[in-house]
Amino acid sequence: MSVKSRIETLLQNCLAPERLEVIDESHHHAGHQPSFDGTGETHMRVRIVAKKFEGLSRLERHRAVIELLKPELDAGLHALAVEAAAPGEPTRW
Repeated sequence: MSVKSRIETLLQNCLAPERLEVIDESHHHAGHQPSFDGTGETHMRVRIVAKKFEGLSRLERHRAVIELLKPELDAGLHALAVEAAAPGEPTRW
């Protein structure tokens, strides 16, 4: 199973989001380090709208997502961007 698929499954199961998009942005980082060509699943962006985020600050939402995805970070996921919102809140996406 791919990193992207594992992230999607975990977030679906734990947060029951109304909207979820997991984007592999690894190719945008090619050349940032001499040995990195942009392949693999090392840089991800999570866009999520979930009722469980109601009443939480932006930082608390980020921490909740990062805590759930800690095993992926420990296993080699290098960067994780999180865009989290509660239902009804405006998003740029």
